[in-house]
Amino acid sequence: MILATVAMFAAVLGLARMASQPSMSLLYSGLENGQAGEIVSALEQRGVVYEVRGGSIYVEGGSRDELRMTLASEGLPRNSSQGYELLDSLSGFGTTSQMFDAAYWRAKEGELARTIASSPQIESARVHIAHQGANPFQRDLRPTASISLSTSGDISAAQAKALRYLVSSAVAGLSPDDVAVIDDAGELVGATEDSGTTAGQDRAQELKEKVQRLLEARVGLGNAVVEVSVDTNNESESIVERRFDPEGRVAISTDTEERSNSSKNSEGGDVTVASNLPGGDAGGRGTSSNQNSETRERVNYEVSETSREVVRAAGAIRRLTVAVLVNGIAAVGDADPVARTEAELGELRELVESAVGYDAARGDVITLKSMQFEPLSQLGTSSDQGFIAGMNLDVMSLVQMAVLAVVALILGLFVIRPVLTGRAGAADVPLLEGGNGPVLNGEIEDDDFSLPDLSMGGFGGDDGGFPMMGDFGDSSSSDDPVVKLQSLIEERKDETLEILRSWLEESKETA
Repeated sequence: MILATVAMFAAVLGLARMASQPSMSLLYSGLENGQAGEIVSALEQRGVVYEVRGGSIYVEGGSRDELRMTLASEGLPRNSSQGYELLDSLSGFGTTSQMFDAAYWRAKEGELARTIASSPQIESARVHIAHQGANPFQRDLRPTASISLSTSGDISAAQAKALRYLVSSAVAGLSPDDVAVIDDAGELVGATEDSGTTAGQDRAQELKEKVQRLLEARVGLGNAVVEVSVDTNNESESIVERRFDPEGRVAISTDTEERSNSSKNSEGGDVTVASNLPGGDAGGRGTSSNQNSETRERVNYEVSETSREVVRAAGAIRRLTVAVLVNGIAAVGDADPVARTEAELGELRELVESAVGYDAARGDVITLKSMQFEPLSQLGTSSDQGFIAGMNLDVMSLVQMAVLAVVALILGLFVIRPVLTGRAGAADVPLLEGGNGPVLNGEIEDDDFSLPDLSMGGFGGDDGGFPMMGDFGDSSSSDDPVVKLQSLIEERKDETLEILRSWLEESKETA
């Protein structure tokens, strides 16, 4: 009983000590050794109680937020990546151009990593830039880069695209397509965001939000459901066309040439008899003239030509399908809801067509229906703040207090109470006194033993002594109970002595 009591008191003291200790909350985790050492030194200077469990630092839950803000004002934990301050340590003496270039690119990587890590969703970042510099003996060298992230959630394709543009804008000659973004799971983020399928999904989401916002302004929030499907063309196409029109001639040059000839000849006449006679007419002479004129014109024509080049990139909308479901008008009282009129649905349809850019020639389809929505049953339990949550009590502290209360209750009921009850019962046993002799001292000799007077006056129930025999037996018996008791004691003398001796020993221990 003594060992059990000591063990129980030790358990109670241990639980009380555990309950009195403050609850520890996580301050920082996942820090490097240097960063963790700076945090521990700052906590020791302030005299803050802390615990280091593995790579995590725990402090009291009540002062955790205050410590975080205080340490952040001092620049703790410091980022392991260094920026342009690396260039401050370089001096002009003993620094080669290769050393300066290496330090410069390290500083640029550190600055980019700091900028990326400033996002609340990103815990840490590392940037690696592969830049060959100006090498006159190599051509077509393009810089590349990679970003390694450790995040507290998922990084979307749009965020990865923004990070690639951030890094490519900081490095001259770096294209966003040459920047790879890798998450902490070792997967490439946003590798297919430029595909036709993703472009169609983004376009469909944009149109859906636009139509939803437009309809809810009329029918109310939550009374319209919009689904948009965009069928895009995933093939790129380039068309070059040249047309010649022979009817559409154009004179580009004209060459005109004119020639004119004029000649006059005198010729003798024909030889006749008269021309041979003296004094005859030998003058048969004649005169002829010739005149020639020539004109030439050369005109050069060019046939009209039309050249056209059409480039069709992937992602063009091939067909648009829009489905709109509008909730009916709720009736007053227990009446059935009323569907919206055709005139109102027609106006809503016109708004949807204008919002999505409806084109009937393209094969677009818009379906708009008015139906009564089914009420949605609430799933799960509500997140209302309870009484215990409103008291801002720590769950572990409550558990420790409950265990401490149970142990104390068990200790009181099963250890202390039986001990106290046993002592009180032993103290109520009266000492047996002889009829005419002195008080017994606990030692009974067989030869000196004599029965006390068992008369009615000595053992009457009214005198506070032993109860009457009639109280234990049958009250209808005609025999005298005192006589029966005397005969029973005479018959069982040894057993009576043992009973009296045990009573005296218990009384002695109690005294």
